[in-house]
Amino acid sequence: MTVSNGVNGHKNTAGLLNWSYFKNVVNGELETTTNTRHSINPATGEPGPEVPVATLDDVERTLNAAKAASEKWSEVPYSERQNAMLAYADALEVEKENFSQILTQEQGKPLVFARLEVDLAIHWMRTIAKLELPEERVVEDDKEIIVRFTPLGVTVGIVPWNYPILLAAGKIAPSVMAGCPIVVKPSPFTPAGDLKLVELAQPFFPPGVVQVLSGDDSLGPILTEHPIPAKISFTGSTFTGKKVMESASKTLKRVTLELGGNDPAIVTDDVDIAAVAAKVAGLAFLNSGQICLALKRIFVQESIADKFLEAMVEATKTLKVGPGTEPDVYLGPIQNQMQFEKVKTLFADIQTEKWKVAVGGSGKGPEGKGYFITPTIIDRPQLDSRIVKDEPFGPIVPFLTFKDDEEAIRLANDTQMGLGASVWSNDVERANRIARKLHAGNVWVNTHFELDPRFPFGGHKESGIGTEWGVDGLKSFCNSQTLYLKKVPA
Repeated sequence: MTVSNGVNGHKNTAGLLNWSYFKNVVNGELETTTNTRHSINPATGEPGPEVPVATLDDVERTLNAAKAASEKWSEVPYSERQNAMLAYADALEVEKENFSQILTQEQGKPLVFARLEVDLAIHWMRTIAKLELPEERVVEDDKEIIVRFTPLGVTVGIVPWNYPILLAAGKIAPSVMAGCPIVVKPSPFTPAGDLKLVELAQPFFPPGVVQVLSGDDSLGPILTEHPIPAKISFTGSTFTGKKVMESASKTLKRVTLELGGNDPAIVTDDVDIAAVAAKVAGLAFLNSGQICLALKRIFVQESIADKFLEAMVEATKTLKVGPGTEPDVYLGPIQNQMQFEKVKTLFADIQTEKWKVAVGGSGKGPEGKGYFITPTIIDRPQLDSRIVKDEPFGPIVPFLTFKDDEEAIRLANDTQMGLGASVWSNDVERANRIARKLHAGNVWVNTHFELDPRFPFGGHKESGIGTEWGVDGLKSFCNSQTLYLKKVPA
């Protein structure tokens, strides 16, 4: 059954939450603030729901509640934490359609991909809940050596606007499982879904364990500089990540930074051109290119370059641009006006740099108020051009070529980023050989962007510090402690 609840006109499936309001969660209580703000629906320009703007007092009360909760939550048996997280994931599954609708409304992505994001969030929560953090033990004649992992303390999770539900869940789950209360700070561009995600957690965890503060641009620095948090888990741009690291250094907070990417795809001359070109186009323009792991530099072997480009152009032309509520849409809008204007500067370079446009090129999408951009491929720009060197975070990519494997590796590694990369070839041994020489934290063969919460995820170079997810990700929320226990009396 569906009910209309007045949240900007979209219908919501009856579930566990009341979707007529969006509030901060402080010490288990729902709170609003005197001043409120709202996001903008990037497909229509209409205002989103009103959300709080946290004050300094809100921050102090929230962090002190988290600190108080930390003492008790760190002592809760791991099996009880697992049961609570699994129950929380079940509740999210009940509310899947409501979260999908709000994702499309405030983030802009097509509804089919919004539903997929919520499915992934549920999968991440369940999988991370089932990971274990066993003690490491060595027994010798005169002593026993034990390495154990103890909770760091309070975590601040700073969530971006491109995958707000998945990435919030991907911070909440390991932090809470490791015994660390977490304060979630949503992006000001996509606050509503994360406010509800944390509200949904309240029946399953003690007050103060999972909290959320919506705010403006001043909130992040206040949280990262505050002395109470022991760790900052940040996903966002490399520029902002450096600011977070600088701020956290004042109290030597631990940081996990998942930052930007400039992911290359290396396509060798033995591939099925039509099939691979369609996959590469889809992965370059997924989420309108607004993914740190999206393909952003396409390197194709010279002998097939023209045919591959032709096939990629044809595949790109089939990708429908429009509001995420319309059927068969693949590219929704750019999420916010600031990013929209930034991406459009690359289209201005087409004229000044005399780039050759293979498809797209206008920087425009469907008529209306939305931040739409038609997917665009630039044919063989200069290797030192901005479209090659910088991360566009929008639906525009350079098409480049290479002569042999050595050149492909050199060109792919010629970047300050190192988040992801992929190799596409029918010769799997050749592809695996190339993959091992790429300087990136995540490398795929004959696919891209397939992540697994059982394994660590992180970047090389300026794409990040530390890793998320997997057992290594759990450990990043812990101090390691080595106990040397003598068996003989003093």
